[in-house]
Amino acid sequence: MERMLATPADAEIILRLYELRTEAVMRQARAWVLGEFWPTTAEEYFSVAENFPDPHNAWLRQVLTYWEMAAAMVLHGAVSAELFVDCNGEGFVLLAKFAPFLDAIRGKDPSFLIKTSELVNRFTAATQRYELMLKRVEAKRKSLAA
Repeated sequence: MERMLATPADAEIILRLYELRTEAVMRQARAWVLGEFWPTTAEEYFSVAENFPDPHNAWLRQVLTYWEMAAAMVLHGAVSAELFVDCNGEGFVLLAKFAPFLDAIRGKDPSFLIKTSELVNRFTAATQRYELMLKRVEAKRKSLAA
């Protein structure tokens, strides 16, 4: 069940998550994963995800595991779902970005963005945020193809 009011402890977690996102390497990783990395197939995703010598591999893992950790905090009741969704969109952008070939990725990596997916399936606010991000990502994908 979703809570209506967040606690001061929830706010502290949200602020800490934000602070972690501002670390220099994390900023670089987020800029690349969210802004530059636009795979169109599972194979393109795995060309980075399975290529450990590629410097982008570490960035991809850092960003994906960060958002999965954050989603897990919500799922385990450590932070209010409504507050989390109100303050964060990137995890939903990632899920939307990989949505066209999510099943193919999960064919090799069944845990891929599984916590973020569970968040979307469990909380109405997360579902709504994801649907908004899905539309934005689809528009971005179309502009990149043009």
